[in-house]
Amino acid sequence: MSPVLHHAALITAASTAWYSVAITAAAVTAVAARTADRRRDAREVLKVLVRRNAR
Repeated sequence: MSPVLHHAALITAASTAWYSVAITAAAVTAVAARTADRRRDAREVLKVLVRRNAR
């Protein structure tokens, strides 16, 4: 595998891992936050992160 493809694969894997961490953190916050405002804000963040394109 060429070094360029190797680095691209590593960057893609790292980006996927960080995205998963962000989704998990927002989901946990949306469920476990003490105040309703924080839970609502976390749900809004989830909507942005998991936004699906209309086809």
